Amino acid sequence: MFMRAATVSRFGGPEAVEITKVPVPEPGPGQVRVKVAAAALNPVDAAMRAGVFGGTGERVGLGWDVAGTVDSVGPGAHWSPGDRVIGLATGHHTPLGTHAEYAVLPADGIAPAPETLDDIHASALPLNALSAAQALDMAGLRPGQNLLVTGAAGGVGAHTVELAHHRGLKVTALASARDEQFLRSRGAEHFLPRDAALPSAAFDGAVDAAVLGEAALAPVRDGGAYVGVWPGQEPAPERDIRVDALDVRADGTRLAELSRLADQGIVLARVAGTFPLADAAAAHARLTEGGLRGRLVIVP
Repeated sequence: MFMRAATVSRFGGPEAVEITKVPVPEPGPGQVRVKVAAAALNPVDAAMRAGVFGGTGERVGLGWDVAGTVDSVGPGAHWSPGDRVIGLATGHHTPLGTHAEYAVLPADGIAPAPETLDDIHASALPLNALSAAQALDMAGLRPGQNLLVTGAAGGVGAHTVELAHHRGLKVTALASARDEQFLRSRGAEHFLPRDAALPSAAFDGAVDAAVLGEAALAPVRDGGAYVGVWPGQEPAPERDIRVDALDVRADGTRLAELSRLADQGIVLARVAGTFPLADAAAAHARLTEGGLRGRLVIVP
């Protein structure tokens, strides 16, 4: 049995994305196969397509996020065919990703899909919401402390604002002026336009979703915490500030918590548009144009 999948065999722009016909993957021990209903397109996919993570002479699958239905279950995987799930498939050089008709994932990396969301919106949650939750864990701030979130209107940034507010942190969002009302509605106590001069040593921590580096480190107080979202792009530590970079990992238990928070309206899934799998290259082209508020979603 064969299926269609979005892959790249050479690195480049959106034109490098190919729709290939490949065998349907079989789940191994501790794995499940998901019939993909929707799969969000993220900047990491564009980076993989462009060769940011290296690798040559191999075909690389695209797509990390997925929403769909369990189709087949490997030994030791405690799910049942027909279960509606969301999940995250990490990896920079895997032959198949989630931008396909079927995807195989570790059973402990998926979670029940939010009951209140359709598959398209549910697929926008895993990578961005898990990144936000894990970045906040790394920052380790306590309720009442002050957090700066850069790139706060983006996928990771907006979820960071929501989850930080939910944890009792005092959130300052840095983003475009047009996003102020949205971010205040999601829990930002204070707002700074992205061209504003940042105050020195004003925050207990920062989650730098905009990858500003040293510019986002300067507003953190001595002994505070900085978390970047792009490993290798974080600034050098200074003033006893703990500097970390997130390498997001699949976590079905945490994803189930986030799914429940989505049902409660605490975490908001935003979708900017959809593209059929056959038009995956066009979706990459639209992502490259920028200016999106929400994720583009691939629909097989």
